[in-house]
Parts: sequence; C-alpha cells; structure tokens
Amino acid sequence: MKMYLISDNIDTWTGMRLAGVEGSVVHQRAELKEALDKVLADKEIGIVLLTEKFGREFPEIIDEVKLERKYPLIVEIPDRHGTGRKPNFITAYVNEAIGLKL
Repeated sequence: MKMYLISDNIDTWTGMRLAGVEGSVVHQRAELKEALDKVLADKEIGIVLLTEKFGREFPEIIDEVKLERKYPLIVEIPDRHGTGRKPNFITAYVNEAIGLKL
C-alpha cells in the first residue's frame, strides 16, 4: 500500500519526497480534481495526503471523495505555514464526539 501527496506548495512536496512519498503540486480546482481522479484510479494507493488548504478552499471535492469511497483514506495535513485549526482542536473534537467535557 502506498501513500500519495497532493500539495499546494513545493516545500511540502519536497519534504514528503525526502520521506519517500510520491506526490504532485497543484493550485487550481481543475488540477486538484484531475490529480484526485488519477490517484483514485490507482489501486495501490491506500492513503492520500492533502494539504489543509484544499479542505478549506474546495471542501465539496474532498467531502465527495470521503463520503462516497471507503478507500483510499484521505488525510489533511498542515503545510509549511502550520495548521489552520484552533489550538484546542483535538480536545474540542473529543468533547463533541463523546459528549463529555474534558
């Protein structure tokens, strides 16, 4: 099973290449859609890493893949500018998921 990165910047792509993860750099909506279609057609790819920017700018494309497919796993990662999430993101997520305040 392979991982594949779809990034919005060359720095993240370069770092992941050094770790042995193949990928591509895209900037436009059509490029993202084309890259995702290519990845979804490759049955050897089990995990797709996407920079968080795509989740913010094109949520309908990402959500469509997440909701309609069980495979591959889509993981949004921070890019070189850091995460766009609040500092207590994980605690808030757990609180919401289990209904308890930690």
